[in-house]
Amino acid sequence: MISFEYKTPAEILLDLGARAKSARLSENMSRKTLAEKAGVSEASLKRFETTGQISLSSLVPLLTALDRLSDLNELLAEKTPNSLRELKDTKRQRGRK
Repeated sequence: MISFEYKTPAEILLDLGARAKSARLSENMSRKTLAEKAGVSEASLKRFETTGQISLSSLVPLLTALDRLSDLNELLAEKTPNSLRELKDTKRQRGRK
């Protein structure tokens, strides 16, 4: 699997859709079954699997139905320093008053 870093945004979306389809098939679920279980339309699921296009409000229930919600933990997760030097070089983040 090629890292997302080397793909265009369109390629990333297509790859995510293909991954979703693979996850569904590995659970032996039809599109209809997964769509019903997740509470999203079958058309939305088909569009996601073929084009990568989906709303976040539909993606979360789909991941939940596939028991893959934990995959979102890495999305925009706070980066932790890998060394003491990185920790010391960390700049103070702007906060609200």
